[in-house]
Amino acid sequence: MVEQPRWRRKVAAYWSLTKPRVIELLLVTTLPTMFFAEQGVPSFWLALATLVGGAMAAGSAGAFNCYIDRDMDKLMNRTKKRPLVTGELSPREALIFASALGLAAIAVLWFGTNPLAAGLGAAAIFFYVVVYTMILKRRTEQNIIWGGIAGCFPVVIAWAAVRETLEWPAVVLFVVIFLWTPPHYWPLSMKYRTDYQTAHVPMLGAIATAQTVSVQVVLYAWATVMCSLLLIPMGWAGITYSAFALVAGAWFIFEAHALHRQAGDGSLTDKKAMKVFHLSILYLTLLFIGLWVDPFIGSPLMG
Repeated sequence: MVEQPRWRRKVAAYWSLTKPRVIELLLVTTLPTMFFAEQGVPSFWLALATLVGGAMAAGSAGAFNCYIDRDMDKLMNRTKKRPLVTGELSPREALIFASALGLAAIAVLWFGTNPLAAGLGAAAIFFYVVVYTMILKRRTEQNIIWGGIAGCFPVVIAWAAVRETLEWPAVVLFVVIFLWTPPHYWPLSMKYRTDYQTAHVPMLGAIATAQTVSVQVVLYAWATVMCSLLLIPMGWAGITYSAFALVAGAWFIFEAHALHRQAGDGSLTDKKAMKVFHLSILYLTLLFIGLWVDPFIGSPLMG
């Protein structure tokens, strides 16, 4: 096997540092929110600046996270191939890269959208790096609940970029993602419980029984779906979003209850837990596809 040139390995390492799969999920919520806020097609350049600035902000936060957690990452099978563990990048290189990317992200949002969106982008980086990674992650089993707030910022950044203010629909979408994060992440933590135990990270799936975790997944799944429906009585959601929210939400809740039943009768496996993890991603994707298409079909159902 021919070894890759050093420069190519470096580029791949920096790319890996940004956690691109997380960025993809964040962008899935950003663009649909812009269409919904505009109630039509937003400006191309505004959308581009928001997506690029948001992706850079998320990448900066991910890189800071890799820098701070490098001692933990080398203990976990899931993260032992990250570039700071393998030595492909030095801690100094990672820190400079994360800082530069974060400053660039704020600049893109400031000049490409508006100061409010830029301020929210800076807040997202701060929350993920300081509040979640440095303060909560190693100290409390509630880490992912409050740390997940960082993943809620893309929708309010998108809304602020389009409307230059924050309104109640943006708050609802923010809370939807806040409530969705625990039932999304806790099944994953069940699969990697040994990793978290080795690294002494008190993730709920690593320190609680499967039945305890499954109860929390059910409760948060219900709360997520109920919150997503608030856009209907608020007079913003039409038939498309409502249908997507109801059908995808019912499916999400059904699978959460299936997880709980399996945890209760002892038939739950890592594979079945991961089914809920992957389904949660599909649920959020479908919900925001409905949000994206909604302004073009019909009118709000209420209000």
